[in-house]
Amino acid sequence: MSEVLLEAKQLHTYYGSSHILHGVDFHINKGEALGLMGRNGMGKTTLIRSMMGLVKPRHGEVKVRGDAMTGAPTHRIARQGIAYVPEGRGIFPNLSVKENLLMAARPGVDGQRNWTFERVLETFPRLGERLTNGGGQLSGGEQQMLTIGRALMTNPDLMILDEATEGLAPLIAREIWRIVREIGKSGIATVIVDKNHAAVTSITHRSVILVKGQVVFDGDSEVLRNNQALIQQHLGV
Repeated sequence: MSEVLLEAKQLHTYYGSSHILHGVDFHINKGEALGLMGRNGMGKTTLIRSMMGLVKPRHGEVKVRGDAMTGAPTHRIARQGIAYVPEGRGIFPNLSVKENLLMAARPGVDGQRNWTFERVLETFPRLGERLTNGGGQLSGGEQQMLTIGRALMTNPDLMILDEATEGLAPLIAREIWRIVREIGKSGIATVIVDKNHAAVTSITHRSVILVKGQVVFDGDSEVLRNNQALIQQHLGV
């Protein structure tokens, strides 16, 4: 049996009177790569925010490594080895690239320090050329690399990437996908939210599709990739 890192059971989350998540069940295992997909407004980010303690579910429970964490402070959840790369990146524009990276450095849950400052720069050579630049001086692609690099500096067991390639030029997006694939190969579990279902299903083991705050598919990514009718029904433009 694989260790379940993050789990949600029967989550119901509201924004005011708007009922966004309708009894969502979700889990990701250690070392697993999972694609979380669905059209805009279907609840993907709300599910992530509910599990990360940024939004408190009205019903249901969240567990991290089997421990109850429903509504726990975000920093406590993150300290359990979960790194969140949010949509919009969230870097510190007034800090240099080097400062953005070093401020996040810490050992993992088991004391591992597999991702050092030097390894991050090897993975993102472009950041090594920009170490003294402020975060706000970087291009969109460089900012995304910085955000992912900063998350790796926490030596996580699970990384959640919300729209990592949103708004990026195709060449830069391909570089991000290469890096995400390498992260998965290093043993870090990944939850990948992205509109590019072909890219997501090519690098993940399992895929979950949300429609109007409910899970309509949870299964093997290869099965989904070969089911064009299902893709068109739930993910097509």
